[in-house]
Amino acid sequence: GAGDTPSRRRIFVCRPAKASEEEACGRRIISTLARRAYRRPVTDADLQMPLGFFKDARTEAGFEAGIEMALRALITSTEFLFRVERDPENIAPNTAYRVSDLELASRLSFFLWSSIPDDDLLDVATRGKLHEPAVLEQQVRRMLADARSEALVNNFAEQWLYLRNLAASNPDPRLFADFDDNLRQSFRRETELFFESVVKEDRSILDLLKANYTFLNERLAKHYGIPNVYGSQFRRVSLGDDSVRGGLLGQGSILTVTSYATRTSPVLRGKWVLENILGTPPPPPPPNVPPLKENGVGKVLSMRERMEQHRSNPACSGCHSLMDPIGLSIENFDAIGRWRTRTEGSSPVDSSGGLPSGATFEGVSGLKRALLNRPELFVTTVTEKLLTYALGRGVEYYDVPAVRTVTRDARNNDYRFSSLVLGIVKSTPFQMRRSQ
Repeated sequence: GAGDTPSRRRIFVCRPAKASEEEACGRRIISTLARRAYRRPVTDADLQMPLGFFKDARTEAGFEAGIEMALRALITSTEFLFRVERDPENIAPNTAYRVSDLELASRLSFFLWSSIPDDDLLDVATRGKLHEPAVLEQQVRRMLADARSEALVNNFAEQWLYLRNLAASNPDPRLFADFDDNLRQSFRRETELFFESVVKEDRSILDLLKANYTFLNERLAKHYGIPNVYGSQFRRVSLGDDSVRGGLLGQGSILTVTSYATRTSPVLRGKWVLENILGTPPPPPPPNVPPLKENGVGKVLSMRERMEQHRSNPACSGCHSLMDPIGLSIENFDAIGRWRTRTEGSSPVDSSGGLPSGATFEGVSGLKRALLNRPELFVTTVTEKLLTYALGRGVEYYDVPAVRTVTRDARNNDYRFSSLVLGIVKSTPFQMRRSQ
C-alpha cells in the first residue's frame, strides 16, 4: 500500500478495523476534510455529494479508493476553489456590513498564509470569538510566528519588490561575465531572508531601508566586496552603519531587475523608488518616444549627459525630472549590483541626486537619509501595498482614511511589521463588505 506520510495521517483520522466500520469512518474522514476545504462547519447537504462518490468507489475498489474519490470531489468543488462570501438574508443592496467570523478567518489565513485556516483559527471563528479585538490580535501574532507566514515573503514581497522579474533578467555575458544563475539565485535569497527577518523578528519596516545587516554566502559576499564570508550557506552578516549595502537599495536583486542587459537604467531605478518606496508612480510614457541612444563614435557621454539629452524632449521632461535624479544617485552600482566609482567611459560617477520634494543629496547613502527624513511616506506605501495584497483589489479613494489610521497607529509601535498587519486586519476595508 501507499507509504505512511504526514498528509496521509492528516487525511485518515480513523482506520476501520472491519468492513462494518468503513461507512462511519468514511463519513468522519470526509466531514473533517470538508470542514477544512470549505473553511466552515459542514451540513448533511454538504456531505451528500462527496459521500456518494465515496460509496460508489468503495464498492468498486475498496475503502481508500472511496476516500480518494471523495477528496477529488471536495477539491473540485466551487466551495473549495472560490472564497465565497454570502450576503446576510434580507439585507438591502449596497449596504455595508461586517463579514462573519468564518469569512474573517478565511480573509486572515489567505492574507498571512496564502492558504486555508487551520483548526485553531476555524475553532475560534466557529465559536464566534474571532471578531473580538484581543482574540483577533492573539490569532494574528500566532499566525505571523507560524512557518506558514513565509508566504508573505514568497508572494507579497516577491510581487512588491519585483523579485519575480529576476528570472527574466539576463545581463549581457560579454559585459558581465561574473553573472550566472548561481548569482541570480543568491540575489533572490538575500532579499527573501532579509524580508523574512523583518517579519519573524517583528522589526521596524524602516529597517527595509536602513538595516545594518544582510544575509550572504561566499559568492555574494565576494560580489559585494565583503570579506570573511565562506561557504555556500547563507548567514546573517553585520554591516557598518554607513555601509552602502544596508537595506533594499543596496541589494543585487533590486539593482539588477531595475537595469537593462547592457547597462544601468536611472529611469527604471527612479521609477522603482517612486512606485515602491514613495508610492507616487509616474504616469505611463507618451507613445512613440525614441529610446536612449547608445554611445556611438566620438565622445563617450556619461549616463547623466545621456539622460539630459532625453529630458530635453518636452514630452519626456515632466516625468523624467522626477525619476532621473533618484536613479542617478544609485549610479555607483552597476547593472549587476557591483560597486563602482567610474562609469563605462572611465569618468568618475556623479551620484548627486534629488527627490520630488526638492531635497538634494549625494549617492545611495544620501538617498536613504532623505527617504528616512519622511518615514511616513514609505510606511504609507507599504501599508497600501499590504492592504492591496490582503484585499485582492486595488486601494480606492474610500480606503484612504483606513490607510492613514494604520500608518498613524503604527508610528506608536516604531512601525513594527506586526503593527501594520494588525492595523490592516482591524480596518474597515478588511472587516467589512458591501452587499450586492
